[in-house]
Amino acid sequence: MTAETHIRPDSLSNGTGFYRNASNELCCEDTLLSDIAHRWGTPTYVYSRAAITERWNAYETAFGTAPHQICYAVKAASTKGILEVLAALGAGFDCVSGGEILRVLAAGGDPKKIVFSGVAKTPADIAFALTAGIKCFNIESPAELDRIANTARNLGLKAHISVRVNPNIDAHVDHHVATGLGDSKFGVKLTDVIALYQKAAELKEIEIEGISCHIGSLVESTVPYMSEIEVLSVFVNELLDRGIALKHFDIGGGAGVAYKADEKTLEPSELIPAVVAQIRSLVKIPDIEILIEPGRSIIAQAGVLLTRVEYLKSGLFERNFCVVDASMTELVRPAMYGSHHEIEPVSPRSDIEPERLNIVGGVCESSDILGSDRELAVAPGDLLAIRTAGAYGMSMASTYNSRPLPMEVLVDGAAIRPLRRRMTALDLLSDEYDLGLVQACIPADEVKTLFTQAQTYSEHPEDHDNK
Repeated sequence: MTAETHIRPDSLSNGTGFYRNASNELCCEDTLLSDIAHRWGTPTYVYSRAAITERWNAYETAFGTAPHQICYAVKAASTKGILEVLAALGAGFDCVSGGEILRVLAAGGDPKKIVFSGVAKTPADIAFALTAGIKCFNIESPAELDRIANTARNLGLKAHISVRVNPNIDAHVDHHVATGLGDSKFGVKLTDVIALYQKAAELKEIEIEGISCHIGSLVESTVPYMSEIEVLSVFVNELLDRGIALKHFDIGGGAGVAYKADEKTLEPSELIPAVVAQIRSLVKIPDIEILIEPGRSIIAQAGVLLTRVEYLKSGLFERNFCVVDASMTELVRPAMYGSHHEIEPVSPRSDIEPERLNIVGGVCESSDILGSDRELAVAPGDLLAIRTAGAYGMSMASTYNSRPLPMEVLVDGAAIRPLRRRMTALDLLSDEYDLGLVQACIPADEVKTLFTQAQTYSEHPEDHDNK
């Protein structure tokens, strides 16, 4: 398939990545999603390298000549191959655990571009970050400053820090993803900020770098960011008057993306110029470096979750169900947050009348609903694409109900690059111990053989007919 078959950009992908070709088949770049499912099976996460690159470049372009660093929020999608794509673009990274720092370094990321956030940094994570040489820690409490200073002293190193301020600002987002209100666990309360900087300035193990903040996720307008900058700029200027000149101003992430066709994405071209202008007008340090930590706004629209219809069934009260092989273990956002994802057939049908369906998975939880009341024309065996699934999809996936993690692939033009092999239930047993309390009814090796044969049957049932 070639690029000439493109007939429309997709409204949920900002014109890059996913679209329908002249035959109305859903595609990713130069690849049919049905080809991916045929080759790699389902459920599978599919990402577009072109879409990731486009979103990254939108941020870079929006900054223009202003000193800046874009730190991708690893929590949004932390698969090593995705981090490698971003590292190749020159990304910095926002990490919230030692494991995320490890992933970034394994993907080739520059440690000097890593900021380390999170309210529960352990001594081991702090030591790892220090010895790796990260850009800075975003301090979230006075006790954390003490722990970082002690660890740095013991290692004979200097810790570079920024204080994450809790500005007590309502970003007008869902309470599940609000991080800048006064009752949030994140950040240092306003009355402690100046004293914490003064204490840090007296510690020889500490080098003060900047100030940071994060007000929430799915922010729809620039207004909350302007309020955030107003609050933080007061601290920056007062610290300067006290002889503490900050080097960077980190506004955090959280820019909203459209999960429905009628929703608005807060574009970098709208957000960044407003941020730069506000900081330059309020902060007394000329050309202070501006940091931003986008995650969802880079990766969400660059990914879909491919799933196959297993059964259609009817229920009481005129409720009908489409049971698919994906579930809340692959995509927990709808169950956890009540989030909406568009769901559409990869190959639309004209031979079946659409009906109102709940798209559900096989997990034994009533909340395992991927989409409610969707009008779809589908049959068992059909492929569905769950859209805008790149962020907080695979990174929040679990093995609940002993369901293996799905596969992930990256589409790069016509090339399909595997990012993660498909896990099996055998993998789930590999790190568990036997207590030796019973003698197995079926020997372990035979169990593995039977399971492997069954998996082969599932993939190629025609080879097993009448056997």
